[in-house]
Amino acid sequence: MLTKFKGMRIGGVVSVLPETEYEYDEETKHFANLQTKRLKKIMGFNKRRAAKSTTTTCDLCMRGVRYLLDNNLVARDEIGALLVLSVTPDYFIPQMSNIIQGELDLPKDIVCMDISQACAAYVLGVFQGFLLLEHLPRDKKVIMCTGDVLCRKEPEWLLSEPSFGGDAATVSVLEHDDSAGESFFSVYNDGKQREALIMHAGGFKMPRNSETAIVRDTGHGNMRSYDDLWMDGSAVFNFVQKEIPPAIDELLDFANTSKDEIDWYLFHQPNRFMVEKLAQRMKVDIDKMPSNIVENFGNSSGSCVGVNISYNLGEAAKNNSYKCCLSAFGGGLAWASAVMDIGHLRFNDMLITDL
Repeated sequence: MLTKFKGMRIGGVVSVLPETEYEYDEETKHFANLQTKRLKKIMGFNKRRAAKSTTTTCDLCMRGVRYLLDNNLVARDEIGALLVLSVTPDYFIPQMSNIIQGELDLPKDIVCMDISQACAAYVLGVFQGFLLLEHLPRDKKVIMCTGDVLCRKEPEWLLSEPSFGGDAATVSVLEHDDSAGESFFSVYNDGKQREALIMHAGGFKMPRNSETAIVRDTGHGNMRSYDDLWMDGSAVFNFVQKEIPPAIDELLDFANTSKDEIDWYLFHQPNRFMVEKLAQRMKVDIDKMPSNIVENFGNSSGSCVGVNISYNLGEAAKNNSYKCCLSAFGGGLAWASAVMDIGHLRFNDMLITDL
């Protein structure tokens, strides 16, 4: 679907990152083969952040929301809705937005909503947040959180394969602004390809047990248990190269905007190779489409686009405005994109935590 909003904007972003940093060469030295060196060179793996083994999604998101409250970046009575998008919930019941609302003593008359969404979470979260803003009083804001802890571990734990995901959360303030221009969105889903990215065990269809924890060879030497995330890399790569370029062309046409008018293409970053190939296919200047998030922080799932905003726009986004194309794609399979102005942010921070 295609749609647009007017008079709404992202007022600020804080990206919350665990303090524990892992280096790819060090983490994969026990593999000691050419595959790891090839992955580092082609995929852009270098450093990543992973949460401690006991850290939860709520911990990361709550740290970000508390940061906003403690620094007077948002007031409790301004919050009209709290969204949390994640695929690693603390519990099935209650939802994480309710946990955060209670722990931080937020107003009772706010909308609390959890959305199970993986890689497309940030863009879909802004989309859902703008929908909520349409029905909130103009003095109310939406706090939109993304976060996953798919990679949490302790430093001494060895990787079972040379993968390089990362943990992170983002907290964004979405708000009314009469001076804000139009924001354009496209949203697509294809559940027929759902098994290209799947975690089999953990739900009611396949509860986790000793059998699901058994590690097996899923092909090409990839060792997985049913408790792990399974990805068909070729299928995901082909999906991205096939679906994203026409979706962006359609969205830009809908927004009456040319590719050259876009200052930044802030996309989800599974790896550098995929982003660079996507830029080539779209005929977009690679300098406008950063691929350095996965290199410095790992693939942080639904938070990747938000971390992209904090890291690559940084302080400059406080005093300047940029026409941005956001796009995120993955589990579902789902893909969502947006064309919008991002700038004159009240905050755009990177928060390193002890979680």
